[in-house]
Amino acid sequence: MLAQSLPQLIPNREQRALYFPGLMACVTVAMAAAFLSEQYQGPTMLFALLLGMAFNFSTQSQGPAVPGIEFASKKVLRFGIALLGLRISFADIGDLGVATVVLVIVTVLSTIAVGILLARVLGFKNNFGVLTGSAVAICGASAAMAVSAVLRKGHNHERDTLFTVVGVTALSTVAMILYPIIVGFFQLDDTAAGIFIGASIHDVAQVVGAGYTISEQTGDVATLVKLMRVAMLAPLVFVFALTLGEKEEGASGPPALPMFLVAFILLMLANNLLPIPDLVVEQLVHLSRWCLVTAIVAIGMKTSLGQLAEVGGKAILLIVLETLFLAALVLFLSNFLLDF
Repeated sequence: MLAQSLPQLIPNREQRALYFPGLMACVTVAMAAAFLSEQYQGPTMLFALLLGMAFNFSTQSQGPAVPGIEFASKKVLRFGIALLGLRISFADIGDLGVATVVLVIVTVLSTIAVGILLARVLGFKNNFGVLTGSAVAICGASAAMAVSAVLRKGHNHERDTLFTVVGVTALSTVAMILYPIIVGFFQLDDTAAGIFIGASIHDVAQVVGAGYTISEQTGDVATLVKLMRVAMLAPLVFVFALTLGEKEEGASGPPALPMFLVAFILLMLANNLLPIPDLVVEQLVHLSRWCLVTAIVAIGMKTSLGQLAEVGGKAILLIVLETLFLAALVLFLSNFLLDF
């Protein structure tokens, strides 16, 4: 199965020539987004989205950049997601303790369930609740893109994905500023603060920023808890692929398991079971980050601001409610479970 899928993942000479203009455009914009992020200390993903949408005109006609932009929004995205498996360490997860692991599992699953319920109440389809709930519950933009890659592609699928990435990225930045204030208000110690920060803020970068703003110990705990949430990405995407994914034409059984998810799991196991040099892992994780930024630029190029506005205020309310639910549940359960 892997050998059969390789021709689809690695473009031949003719395809490389076809994809080159659009792919280079996406990489160039991704580099600009990274530069702006470094200069202004803002989320790279958000800059990538905004710059990508500014180049939406490049996909309005069948110009030379369109094939490469399509390639970046799908193949490069899935390659980047697969490499995320190298970020998961079983040892780090074990250091959290049983109570913290239970807290993370309960809050992630509950937030996704509430996302589906709220989506129905607000008039959206279940898939939109799964998409937004997973992004809030697991790891923000990365989770949104991973889940989006396996869900059935409806009429507004890419628009909904982009909206979700914008929403969770913006709320994650707000949380990075506000949650340390909440920690002070509830007078949480460094460990409890790290658990709250790591279990409730969406994106890894914002978790790190908020955690180390409080203390070094809080930052360390918050990062470990966040990586536990990231570890849940593989099993949940696996479930979504089998239950909500696209079926192959003429197939009567469950949808096929995506190869990028298989690669994610294999890389996660390899990182924990094989003696891979730290430098190699670090560079591949860095490559993963660049792939995801490039892919989000491509998705931005394919979506206009007008399309994004069509999602409406109810969709914003949905993500805000999911975010508030997750934060409240983490605070409640941390008082409950961590006393044992």
